[in-house]
Amino acid sequence: MSAPTVTHTTKNPALPSAALLGIGLMLLGTFMFALNDAMGKWLVGTYSVGQVLLLRSIAALAVLLPIMWHRKASFRIPSKPGLHFLRIVFSTMEVACFYWAVTYLPLADVMTFYLAGPIYVAAIAYFWLGERLDRTRIAVITVGFIGVLITLRPSGATLTLPALVALTGGLLYALLMIATRKLKDTPDTTLVLWQTLGALFMGAVSVPFGWVTPGAVDLAGLFLLGIVAMTAHICVNRSLKLAPASVVAPYQYTLIVWAIVLGYLAFGDIVGFWTLIGAAVICAAGIALMFLEHRASRKADIDPPVLPEA
Repeated sequence: MSAPTVTHTTKNPALPSAALLGIGLMLLGTFMFALNDAMGKWLVGTYSVGQVLLLRSIAALAVLLPIMWHRKASFRIPSKPGLHFLRIVFSTMEVACFYWAVTYLPLADVMTFYLAGPIYVAAIAYFWLGERLDRTRIAVITVGFIGVLITLRPSGATLTLPALVALTGGLLYALLMIATRKLKDTPDTTLVLWQTLGALFMGAVSVPFGWVTPGAVDLAGLFLLGIVAMTAHICVNRSLKLAPASVVAPYQYTLIVWAIVLGYLAFGDIVGFWTLIGAAVICAAGIALMFLEHRASRKADIDPPVLPEA
């Protein structure tokens, strides 16, 4: 799970046709992220998280580097290297947490914790970015955290290590979004390049401890994982350039629908009642926050939080 990167949206009103195309691309990109996550869950059943990260990153770079070369993008180390390094750490660890958690938990359960990313962002941004929290935002954030608690259902039976890892991954994803917001002047391709290189490095370091030689079909699946993720990034980024985030971003919450469907079809996962209730509460709070941020962005140059990419 990695995670969609926060991108800059046009400030000009989108034409209806452009907005419809943006919505279509957002829906397609969201489906491809869900497909990427389902493929990742299937692959980590056989291969280590490090091996999946390594081969996924190689395939992603095979798509990304020609795009950057065609656009004559800069390959130099960007400004604020310390913050970029921190962002790479957040990005790599949250993806690793996601793949590890889905080894043991249903896809929809793990995705629900990641859907709470914008809720965590709004809370953490108060301390890290000094953003104001009015009573309405505090109420919405509180509702969002209640949704997380409903999903987690803290008890000796449900507070398992995989659940805590998934929760940690969601928090790391929120930190990734905030770091991305602070680097909003950095081109999208540069951000994706460095986070992909971070995952590549982590995979290369850890893969000797759990290498399994894949067959032709699995190798194709491992490489396809990276290609699907990169294509999803491209769809989401293009969507956010065609229409305002307030128009297209709420459609990213269809991610939980695809997680439930793919989880059932591919793995026989049955989503629990309380997970569904928690996901509904989190999605409602997240959409409310998006509209609050959109209203605030009319008065200041603030990009609304955008949902996960994995």
